Amino acid sequence: MKRILFLALVCIPFLAISADDGARTVINLNGAWQFDQTINAFPPVKFTRTIPVPGLVHLAVPKIEDYDKFFKRADKVEAKDQHNLYNIDYTPRYSWYRKSVLIPKNPEGKEAMITIKKSQYVTQVYVNGIDMGTSVACYTPVEFPITNALKFGEENEILIKVGDRIWLPSEAAGGTDKEKEHYLPGIWDDVLISFTGKVRVNRLLVLPSVAGKKVTVKAQLRNLSPAQIFYGDAMSDSVTLDISIVEKLTGKVVACKSGRFASKRDNLSEAILEIPIKEFTNWSPDKPFLYMAKATLKTDKGVSDELSKQFGMRDFTRKGKFFYLNGEKIILRGTNVTLQRFFEDPDCGNLVWDKEWVKKLLVDYPKKLNWNMMRICVGIVPDFWYDIADEYGLMFQNEWLYWQNHGWDDQIRKEYTDWVWTDGNHPSIAIWDAINENWDDYIGNSLIPELKKLDPTRVWDAGYMTGDKMAMDEMDEPHPYQGPMPWTNVTEFNKNPYPLGNLDYKPALIQNLDEAGTTQLINEYGWVWLWRNGTPSKLTVDFYKYYLGPNSKPEQNRDFQAYWMQLETEWLRSNPNVAGVLAFCYLANNYGYTGDWFIDNIKDLKPSPTLDWFQHAFAPVATFINLTDERYTKFIEPHKPGSTLLFNLAGINNLGSSVSGSVKVRLIDNTGKYVAEQTLPVKLQSFLRTDIPVSLKLPSQAGGYVLVAEFTHENGKPVISRRFLKVGKAASYLYFNLNPKIQ
Repeated sequence: MKRILFLALVCIPFLAISADDGARTVINLNGAWQFDQTINAFPPVKFTRTIPVPGLVHLAVPKIEDYDKFFKRADKVEAKDQHNLYNIDYTPRYSWYRKSVLIPKNPEGKEAMITIKKSQYVTQVYVNGIDMGTSVACYTPVEFPITNALKFGEENEILIKVGDRIWLPSEAAGGTDKEKEHYLPGIWDDVLISFTGKVRVNRLLVLPSVAGKKVTVKAQLRNLSPAQIFYGDAMSDSVTLDISIVEKLTGKVVACKSGRFASKRDNLSEAILEIPIKEFTNWSPDKPFLYMAKATLKTDKGVSDELSKQFGMRDFTRKGKFFYLNGEKIILRGTNVTLQRFFEDPDCGNLVWDKEWVKKLLVDYPKKLNWNMMRICVGIVPDFWYDIADEYGLMFQNEWLYWQNHGWDDQIRKEYTDWVWTDGNHPSIAIWDAINENWDDYIGNSLIPELKKLDPTRVWDAGYMTGDKMAMDEMDEPHPYQGPMPWTNVTEFNKNPYPLGNLDYKPALIQNLDEAGTTQLINEYGWVWLWRNGTPSKLTVDFYKYYLGPNSKPEQNRDFQAYWMQLETEWLRSNPNVAGVLAFCYLANNYGYTGDWFIDNIKDLKPSPTLDWFQHAFAPVATFINLTDERYTKFIEPHKPGSTLLFNLAGINNLGSSVSGSVKVRLIDNTGKYVAEQTLPVKLQSFLRTDIPVSLKLPSQAGGYVLVAEFTHENGKPVISRRFLKVGKAASYLYFNLNPKIQ
């Protein structure tokens, strides 16, 4: 895009909000569409189904022919490591969407653009039988000018063809996920037609700077006038861009600016305005204050277009080994969402587009669980998910579906660049994540530095590319999975088992993390997945056999998972070199390779015990017991009855100031009786680990016990850590079941 700045003018607030409200007219095409599928690339003779937009092909009524092949409710799980994309068990088909739309007479004379925010895979649009264009983009908007095909004041036929995933061409920037088996096609975000003047604001990117007390607004202008035909014809148009910054809730204008630019005909041009803001309210998860940037574009014929985008005044940066939000150090706590995997869940239905359900998923539970961050893993989400996170205060590590290598450099550049332009206004998006668990020299060393210039307000991640593989290594994402994985030699593992609960355990990956010079965000761990009925996932069948034996019951599995995830979370959060901990996985396919932490039908979002315990494991301030588990960890000898147990509590404090409180240390027998108890005063320093020595007299009675440390600070809720202990030689070890519910 060519950028030419003529003149920047300070505008008067009244002018910034007085633009013609009719500058952009929008017709929302969401809702019911006619639908059908064909094996060949010709439209169906007759449409026999309906489908909601947005939605994927599984929502068609009556059901599509291969519905039961896409959605299988397994009677039992079979261990499986990965899936080949091309091992398909269905017939690939073209999916056809048709809608009749009345286009009013009054927009005649304006330029019309159809926008499909997200559609997968390979999308072709026809208007009144005329081919408007084809796009391979799956995660960024598909847009075509359609003015010349419209009939104003009449009904118009919109016909959209969507291809199958296996037909996605080689150049497309659409990766594969070897833990997916079915890639459902369809239109999965909003569809609209907009009418503007000859020059439109194609994209608006609002980049705040809290430290600089300013906002940089970048506008991508699309000029729909024909390119030069004869010598001497105009090649560009002079336009004025007015920007006003207003508080979203009150409409109060806090800043504005105007500038004149050149817009190249039949092309894209870029306009940039830097707008000082003297006083403003920062955006943060605790106070998600929002502004609107209103852009009014004028030509010599008047207002040509208007576009508004919400944003927040926030800086998200990294310095050394840590992240900073608005200049203050922040430790990230949270989880992962794998939406593309959830699409193949038999219970997915239309939940992804149900705003109340999404709000409960993204806001209600995370607030209770002390989470401030989620990684949108192997594939991004519909637009309104980011809007909800903006409004309620949740940050995202936003990851493209790029796990296994796919795509040509030029197309990757095109789609990634549009990704930043399209989603870059959301304050909730703190990290752009280009790659999952892989390497790509072009992305890491050419594209990311280029995109960092487009958007310097966020941190970039590039999968497993570390400082030895890329020059601009802003962060790393270690995945410290522990336990006997499918490729583990069990005999060797038994010689050196994972000491679950030992907070000082330092395998090679953790040693590398400690020694690294850049920010370390652990965004995957916990190889202990279950399906929602309590059975192991495809990847964890042997894992549960190892620890619980064959034929373990769902409740046993869930209790073990909750304990494992609690202890691994404590282990990772106790490391003062870790910038954040994101557990895997909060939402996934119920019958997949991994799993999530809900029970029964996902529409109810019924939490498993793992989520109950996460409210403690992810507490910003806590004391964690530093002892290896003695219930599940093999080859550990029980303690001598009546002996003295010496151990440490690891106190952590993610807050910006020290915290004082007390910790009650209790030993509970299998009936729930306290057999030992003491209270210790503690003071936890900000962002440091404080080791607190404890001495506890063990009972003389042999059996199984639960050691509990309950930390409470002033006006705070109790935060619980636990460990299972064996005392003496017993025929069997029974344990009291602590069961804290999410509050």
